Amino acid sequence: RNYMNQPYALITGASSGIGFQYARVLASRGYNLLIVSNEEAIHDRAKELRNEYPEIEVVSLMRDLSLQTAAEELHNYCRENGLEVEVLVNNAGVYHDRDFLDDSLAFNSVILNLHMYTPAMLCYHFGHDMVSRGKGYILNMCSITSHMAAQRLGAYGSTKAFLRNFTRALHVELHEKGVRVLNVNPGAVNTGLYNIPAWITRLGKGVGFIVEPDYLARRAVRALFRGRAKVTIPTFWSAV
Repeated sequence: RNYMNQPYALITGASSGIGFQYARVLASRGYNLLIVSNEEAIHDRAKELRNEYPEIEVVSLMRDLSLQTAAEELHNYCRENGLEVEVLVNNAGVYHDRDFLDDSLAFNSVILNLHMYTPAMLCYHFGHDMVSRGKGYILNMCSITSHMAAQRLGAYGSTKAFLRNFTRALHVELHEKGVRVLNVNPGAVNTGLYNIPAWITRLGKGVGFIVEPDYLARRAVRALFRGRAKVTIPTFWSAV
C-alpha cells in the first residue's frame, strides 16, 4: 500500500493505557500512526494496531523521551522519513507516590523533563510544521492535580500545572493559524499509573469517579477536532 499521502498521528507513551487508546481512536479516524515509548512493548502494540486497522501504517519507536534531545531527534526522524504529523498527542508520563526529597535525583529529573521540557519542545518543532501547512492538532495530557499543591504530588502536580498553563497559552497563540490545541484534564482513570487497589477501582467506576482509558480517549479526541480549549474527564471534576 501507498501510505505516503496520509497524515500521521504521533502519540507518546502509547505502549499501554490511555496512550494506546489514543492510537486506536486516531487509527479509526484514518490516521497513520507513529507510536513512541521507552518500553519494548511498543512493538507488540504496533502489531495489534496493524491487525485491527490493516488500512493504515503503524510505525513504532523506542525512545527515552525524558532526554532533552528527544523532541528534536523525533522531529528529525519524521522529516528524514517523510512522515507528516498532523496530530500530536503528548501523553507520556510517570508518577511515584513519594515525597519529593525521598525520590531519586534520576526520577525527579525524568518527571521534570518528561512532563514539561519534551512536550513543550515537541509542540515547538511540530507546531512550526503545522502552522506552515495551516492545519494541525495538538493534545496535551494535563491533570486535575495541576490545581493541587499537595504532599506526594509536589513534582507531578506542579509539572502538570506548567503544561496546563502552557497549553492554554498555545491554544490562543495558534488558533488563528489553523492549529487546534487541547488541554485534556483527567481525574481518575483506570490505568496502572497510580497503583490503585482493585476494590477502590471497582467502587470508583461504580459511582462514575473513575473512567476507562478508551472512554477518555474517545471524548478527548472528539473535543480536539471540535477545537475545544479544554476538556475535563470525568465531568465530576469540571468545577475544579
